[in-house]
Amino acid sequence: MYPHDRPNRLARALNSLSVVQFRSGVLASRRWVVMEVRGYRSGRVISCPLVVASVAGHRYLVSMLGEKANWVRNVRAADGHVVLRQRGREPVRLVEVPVADRARIIRRYLDFAPGARPHIPVDRHAPVEEFEKIADRIPVFRVTAEA
Repeated sequence: MYPHDRPNRLARALNSLSVVQFRSGVLASRRWVVMEVRGYRSGRVISCPLVVASVAGHRYLVSMLGEKANWVRNVRAADGHVVLRQRGREPVRLVEVPVADRARIIRRYLDFAPGARPHIPVDRHAPVEEFEKIADRIPVFRVTAEA
């Protein structure tokens, strides 16, 4: 559904349905959120369904499509200022995690996001050292309070 790391028509339709479901919180996991961010080119608010990974009491968003995901570009252009939605609205700031700290977060993310497993080229049960080899290709953002 993601040829060349871009969603095809079916993936876009399913993402649209996920946005409605995640935003409402009905039959949705607590780990599912809708991130709203201003588009870096269009300037309009873009909604993206994502899975939150919890590690050591902190929340993280991971790009299963790596650097090519539009939401990653949008978050960087917005200096991390986004809104997370799930039964409510939470303005937050996403802070990019240094490459050296990403491996264990990516590994944990795969426990929460089975749909991401085909996109990350390491088995979720592999040692952390295997994730360190790909960490520079997988952006990870820590969710922090809006300042």
